[in-house]
Amino acid sequence: MARSPNIIFIMADDHASKAISCYGTGINQTPNIDRLATEGMLFNHCYVTNSICTPSRAAILTGTHNHVNGVMTLDDSINKHLPNVAKHLRSSAGYRTAMFGKWHLGEGSRHEPTGFDEWSVLPGQGEYWDPTFHNPEGSTVEQGYVTDIITEKSLDWIEQGRESAKPFFLMCHHKAPHRTWECDDKHKDLYTDPVRIPETYNDDYKNRAKAAKAAKMRVAEDMTYQDLGLVQPDGGARVGSKVSLDFGDAQRKVPANATKLIDKDTGTVYRFGSEKELSEFKFQRYMQRYLRTIQSIDDNVGRTLDYLDKNDLAKDTVVIYTSDQGFFLGEHGWFDKRFMYEESFQMPFLIRYPTEIAAGSTCNDIICNVDFAPTFLDFANSRIPSYMQGLSFRSLLRGATPPKWQQVAYHRYWMDNDIIHEARAHYGVRDQRYKLIYWYKEALGVAGARPGGESEKEWELFDCEKDPLELFNVYGEADYQAVLKKMTRMLEDKMEEIGDTPVHQLEGQ
Repeated sequence: MARSPNIIFIMADDHASKAISCYGTGINQTPNIDRLATEGMLFNHCYVTNSICTPSRAAILTGTHNHVNGVMTLDDSINKHLPNVAKHLRSSAGYRTAMFGKWHLGEGSRHEPTGFDEWSVLPGQGEYWDPTFHNPEGSTVEQGYVTDIITEKSLDWIEQGRESAKPFFLMCHHKAPHRTWECDDKHKDLYTDPVRIPETYNDDYKNRAKAAKAAKMRVAEDMTYQDLGLVQPDGGARVGSKVSLDFGDAQRKVPANATKLIDKDTGTVYRFGSEKELSEFKFQRYMQRYLRTIQSIDDNVGRTLDYLDKNDLAKDTVVIYTSDQGFFLGEHGWFDKRFMYEESFQMPFLIRYPTEIAAGSTCNDIICNVDFAPTFLDFANSRIPSYMQGLSFRSLLRGATPPKWQQVAYHRYWMDNDIIHEARAHYGVRDQRYKLIYWYKEALGVAGARPGGESEKEWELFDCEKDPLELFNVYGEADYQAVLKKMTRMLEDKMEEIGDTPVHQLEGQ
């Protein structure tokens, strides 16, 4: 029997599909990440089951939804004794296993990575420069830029095991491009030309749920001086309202009516004659900083692919590039994620394995992050355990969609009214054309969720074919009542299948 393939799983943090050039939006260039599309397969409909960092990572590692693995919010940590894909690959399939980079599933002996022969991970969000890493022996400070360091750890580990007869499974998890977007020095001069402003940037949120307008993640109003690389003046509320972030000290938001700002690196002074001018300046600064951090990821993906080529490993290695969720790049005026709206909900997913995957292929079938772990086990010719709720999509990689492939993505955001963005709890489903969302807006006692605020329940239904920007909620329209019934049944069937408890009134009750 042929040896199972090596698996390299490269995951960024908050990398929107639109900021990968092979997805065709044209805002930046990622030639090395693009290689995975030109030499493998690009997915257009990969979705996250909970669009926030910690829960997504738990779903990927365990192959289960968050109400099952217990990691529902940013304030939850994983139980290290839970089964996970690395444990199965090591014990049942004979793989060497390693994890380097961002863990973000809790710290200390109860929550440390398990199932890995070697691991070295960032505490919390980690630092862009001279980061601390936790490992089984303790903590070390590594000098340099974090994306380079994570890649070096990954490639060194592969190299050290070159003589082993075992295949390897590597999880290479980058911090970038997570807020606050600190780039490598060599990329500071990139992306000086203006980026096209999204057509929904000045969204008024009409015809949508009230939760959309209430969220505090607008580029024009909710970004801090640190986010934008600006000098924060001394003073109280007059220089901006305070925001407490989970990765740093208290900061202040840049006021929407500021008339002068100063670049903290160059001392350049920027002056503004209107709120519109300032708002567009903030968007451009945001995009510059965000895209520059991605450039280092692209460079390091190139280093990894070149290493595989040089060492004759490419044909025997599955290489995946993805992000822990999507991210808003000014669409609807937002940055951040959390919502089931498409920019936040869709994950980039690129995969190369020359032995099975046709070069330059595209898949439009729906997959979700809970499907990753079963697919890894399928590649390893290993048993997929009964507790996993995802499905292997290996057949899709061969261009064969099973007749009964479930073309549905389920999402549930639990962290109601979170302290930073005040995003409201919701769940829903998406098929190939329609999306149904229920905003239940209840804390339900989960960690980090806060009771209070707008309590009115809301439904949204979008026709993603006719309305790809999701501007018109057609939930109450007569022409969509048959669709509504179908999508409601789909939602309830999915919740029953995975064991999640509905908060909405079930039909017939």
